[in-house]
Amino acid sequence: MSTTQSAAAHADVQVITEKVRKQSQFVDQVFSEAGKVIVGQKILLERMVMALLCDGHVLLEGLPGLAKTLTVKTLAGILNVDFQRIQFTPDLLPADLVGTMIFNPKSGEFTPKKGPVFTNIVLADEVNRAPAKVQSALLEAMGEHQVTIGEKTYPLEDPFIVLATQNPIEQEGTYPLPEAQLDRFLFKIKVGYPSIVEEKGILNRMSGVDVPHPEKICDANTILEARKLCAQIYMDERVKDYILSIVFATRFPENFAMPELRKSIQVGASPRATISLARASRAHAYVRHRGFVTPDDIKAVAFDILRHRMIVTFEAEAEGLDSEQIIKKILDRVEVP
Repeated sequence: MSTTQSAAAHADVQVITEKVRKQSQFVDQVFSEAGKVIVGQKILLERMVMALLCDGHVLLEGLPGLAKTLTVKTLAGILNVDFQRIQFTPDLLPADLVGTMIFNPKSGEFTPKKGPVFTNIVLADEVNRAPAKVQSALLEAMGEHQVTIGEKTYPLEDPFIVLATQNPIEQEGTYPLPEAQLDRFLFKIKVGYPSIVEEKGILNRMSGVDVPHPEKICDANTILEARKLCAQIYMDERVKDYILSIVFATRFPENFAMPELRKSIQVGASPRATISLARASRAHAYVRHRGFVTPDDIKAVAFDILRHRMIVTFEAEAEGLDSEQIIKKILDRVEVP
């Protein structure tokens, strides 16, 4: 790149950064309002906002009672968007999710009755308890932003995001999510227990008579405008190469001086992981009011992007090695630009 081109690129980055600083102030307000209700769970809330900025979906894995549903409902209220919670059960039908055709005896015609998926934020509670047909219907909604009722296809509202939960224990009577559906989730977030200080805050806040309620900060148009600017955040070619190196190291670790990982990785990350890393790192920069992506942004989101897109071998599992440990080794060994 010539000196003139470098100066022009630098000027563009400054312009984008200034736009991001002004526009992204609502993100801090969202976090502040959420803090009135939610104690802790900062990473969870941040990733949900980032998923909205990326037009992606989130899989939440955690034990019951960790405020997953409360966090989702709180965020929907702050953003002033429509919200639907769907409890997934073994007897759930695709029609219970997307809707069905209803016969009108007066007109003699069938008319569509749209299901709860026609909303902005869907909380799919215990998503792995529904059979394959229901998961397939959800997959179309997640991947295509549309659903098919009868012989007609209907577009979903924008923004549209699925926040699905699953319990890491009690696997009886569940239908494990297929790899194709797991790959559709932008993030897989592991929700853990709060610290003792945070839990005392929960105790004090939720045991009172008046439970706090957040104020509405913005609407769907704010998210859609932020999404446009987020996609313009500058990413240097060396940063793009860094993303590619991380993803390719999950497929061909021997090419990155990590031959010992070859026997541990059964399936590496897909090209969708490459795209997701780029989108998520831009969103991470946005919520930090920057108009450019750094390697630290990529490292910050790498675990949530890659942990569900890699399949480890039985040999690795026998040795107690999981995908997160493999990701850590890759991040430690791949050269940072």
